[in-house]
This record gives sequence, structure tokens and C-alpha cells, in this order.
Amino acid sequence: MRLRYIVILLSAVLFISCRQGSGNKPVRNQPGSNEMADLNRYMVRKDRERIQNYIERKNLSMTETQTGLWYQIIKDGEGNTFREMDRVVMDYDCFLLDGTRCYSSKEVGPKELILGRSEIEAGLNEGLRLLNPGSEAIFIIPPFLAYGLIGDRKLIPPRAVLVYNITVQSK
Repeated sequence: MRLRYIVILLSAVLFISCRQGSGNKPVRNQPGSNEMADLNRYMVRKDRERIQNYIERKNLSMTETQTGLWYQIIKDGEGNTFREMDRVVMDYDCFLLDGTRCYSSKEVGPKELILGRSEIEAGLNEGLRLLNPGSEAIFIIPPFLAYGLIGDRKLIPPRAVLVYNITVQSK
């Protein structure tokens, strides 16, 4: 019994001393906040270049929002644009810039969502607010407005730029 207390006491002392000692050693090979900000700006700039090259190759006439979403309204619908809490039904095809189809309503059916409440990409949420019932549009969503550094862990890879072809209706 006494031996057990001694072992526990020694383990606690070693654990505490190891924790205290680890804080004194400098951490190497980890970028600081300035380096991380520079890397982030570089990645955003490279994604923007990739998007602009895609737009030129496809001969699209797109507009960029202040957040970095690119859109082209192919057909304007009727009525007011969608707002927070509006119920939207959309037919869509989601592609990568290389043309690989990730998701399509042709396979799974139309997607029904409530703006601001449904879990969708920030860029898609922003883009849908530019449309009204009956609209058709193309959205190009950079990674920071989509699935970011990790992708969706299914069909969308890390740092993917997404292209959506969308037709919307209100519900």
C-alpha cells in the first residue's frame, strides 16, 4: 500500500516537472501570426488567379463581390431577391474547376433550405441572396467561402474552388 503512494507521488512530481519544463523551451518550425497572415494572403491571391483563369477559359462575364464570391446571373427571375429566413429550393450542379462533378440535384433531388439557417457554404448563402425566384446563375466560390482547408471529407477536396450552376425557386 505504501509503495503505491510512493509511485503515485513520484509520477505526479515527474508529470508536474515535465509540464513546467516544456514551457521554457522555444518552439521551432511553427509560423507566427505575421507568417500565417502572409500565407493566407498568398493562398487567397493564388485562388483568385485560378478563378480568373477559369473565367477567361470559359469566356464568362462574372462579377466579384466584396467577399470574393464570383457570380453571373444567366436568367433573372421575378419578385424580390431572397432574404434571411426565406425558404429556397434549388436545382444545382457543383463542380471543381477541372470539371469534376461533386454533387448534383439530378442525382439527389433539389435542395431545400432556409437562408441563414441551413448549413451551406457561406459563399452559396451569399450568392442565393442575389437571386429571386426563377433565377439561373453561376457561382464560383473560393475555398475560404466554401469548405476551406479540409474539404467536405467526401467529394470536395481540401482548398477546392467550387463552381455552382443553380436554378432557384421559392417554396
